[in-house]
Amino acid sequence: MATSSTRSSLAQPVILVVNHKPPVLQHFFAALDSDGYQVETADTAEAALERLQRPPLPSLVLMDVLMPEADGLETLQRARALQPDLKVIMLGAIDDTRRAAQAVRLGAVDYLPEPFHESELKSVVAQHVVLPCSMPEQKEDAEPTIIDLPEGASFLSGSQAMKRIHAQACVIARFDMPVLLLGESGTGKEVLALLIHHLSPRANYPFLKVNCAAVPADLLESELFGYEAGAFTGATKPKPGKFELCEQGTILLDEIGEMPPALQAKLLHFLQDHRFSRLGSRTTTKADVRILAATNIRVEEALASKMLREDLYYRLSGFTIQVPPLRDRKKEIPLLLEHFMGRNAMQFSSPARRFSPKLIQACLGYSWPGNLRQLENFVRRYLVLGDEELAISELQTTQRVNGEQREAASPPDASGLKNLARAVKKEAEAAAIAHALEQTNWHRQKAAAVLKISYKALLYKIKQYDLVPPNAD
Repeated sequence: MATSSTRSSLAQPVILVVNHKPPVLQHFFAALDSDGYQVETADTAEAALERLQRPPLPSLVLMDVLMPEADGLETLQRARALQPDLKVIMLGAIDDTRRAAQAVRLGAVDYLPEPFHESELKSVVAQHVVLPCSMPEQKEDAEPTIIDLPEGASFLSGSQAMKRIHAQACVIARFDMPVLLLGESGTGKEVLALLIHHLSPRANYPFLKVNCAAVPADLLESELFGYEAGAFTGATKPKPGKFELCEQGTILLDEIGEMPPALQAKLLHFLQDHRFSRLGSRTTTKADVRILAATNIRVEEALASKMLREDLYYRLSGFTIQVPPLRDRKKEIPLLLEHFMGRNAMQFSSPARRFSPKLIQACLGYSWPGNLRQLENFVRRYLVLGDEELAISELQTTQRVNGEQREAASPPDASGLKNLARAVKKEAEAAAIAHALEQTNWHRQKAAAVLKISYKALLYKIKQYDLVPPNAD
């Protein structure tokens, strides 16, 4: 049976508390009713769902994960099907990371671990519900958020998609579980990983990044796990690996899909019990490290081709966040232009340049295949050169190469045949590399073999010509 306070004013935000224990309902009622909320309670899932079909819609629902007659997560799913914009906070055990992650995936705005203090309850409710008396002091929900992070990084959320990712990061950061970050190259996966670390209980400990594509396969194992003296030629003294150096901190394994299969198996064992052996050692060491992983590959194709181990993928993807490309959040482009201009102007000790409406419109009309990384490079060039017409022309003279959009080569200088030949050579080289990558489904090692160049040289060329994989839906 649903109950409510006797307060008659419908101007007060309605909070619906769903729990099967009467003492718990009474505790929530007393704590929140005294703060000025209109509190309603429901002791069954069906009573809660029936209440959601009557106006006014609750501003917030507090729902227990464990309900006797219906699973709380199933009720959450049904509730959001009835009311897609409904804000729900799930309540559950602090060590139940699986249910916490699933609750966020199903659309919960937060997860409050039990037991909690009354002040924690009031604080988390205040984050999601605004009382009428405090509304004039609150910023509009549409306001962008910029969070300054260590190492000069910043996380900006100005679109609904990025605000949702920010909310997910705030919740999942509290739970010590792996997170898999998916998205095209340059979308900001590293910054998101840094945000998760910054919001987590490990924030005061190291954050390290290992690019699995940039480190040669035969060195990656020693980079991660370290080695003992004599483990291989040249190993004159022992060296700790990144897992030891990052004790109690967070490691981001970037481009995890490029890790050799044999090393993926060793990483899987580490994720299971956090124990490992240095190269050349007969003893095991334990490291308390949280693992975040990122990749721009298409996971389904990588699993099918055995490029990514299925068991490792399921171990890493305790929670998955898909970072959208910049073309799907163009609302943020004006904000990002100003942000990157301010940051680079400070770095170069140069006056910031203004973006005219014409230049902003040109940026909004471009698809940015290189995402945030390409946008910042564009801002940096505009800051240094200061030529607006050249900047606009640069965006307008792009072309497609094998289905991928990239910056067109600048017209060759007419000063001589050498410049002409150099420009033609670069164009042909970029097209050949793009074709090889397309043939191998962007398997960089196979593409390097097709092109008969080293893997490291291929990575350099990909960066030089700003080549990115085909757009993933």
